[in-house]
Amino acid sequence: MDDTDISHYITLTKVRSGERLQIEQKYVKIREGQNKVMAVSYQAPIYEIIELERFFENFPPSEKIKFNIGGTGSVGVNFRGIIEGGQKNFSKNIDHKIILLEEYKCPKKDEYTIPKRSSRFVPKVNQKSK
Repeated sequence: MDDTDISHYITLTKVRSGERLQIEQKYVKIREGQNKVMAVSYQAPIYEIIELERFFENFPPSEKIKFNIGGTGSVGVNFRGIIEGGQKNFSKNIDHKIILLEEYKCPKKDEYTIPKRSSRFVPKVNQKSK
């Protein structure tokens, strides 16, 4: 594969463990939903769907993964879950799952809010003597 070639696979990598899963692009359709949630529709042979389910087994929602389409560079996303696909008019060896991913972004400095003080503790230096 030359440097200019784009791979035919989408690679999902768990950030903490480094475990990777490659799925063929020909089985995938990607849609952006509301609130920066991306739906990755995956219609593939059952043995590949089982591999996908094993990859995400016991994987908590909001866990970070890297999403790389065709070897073009990894994008950080939060895993939100897997749901059953709506279409069920497939042959017996095809299944449909939808992987929900949310864009991961680090908040900018001005997006931070100043937390409201919840403690009534006042340091001894600032207390007035009675």
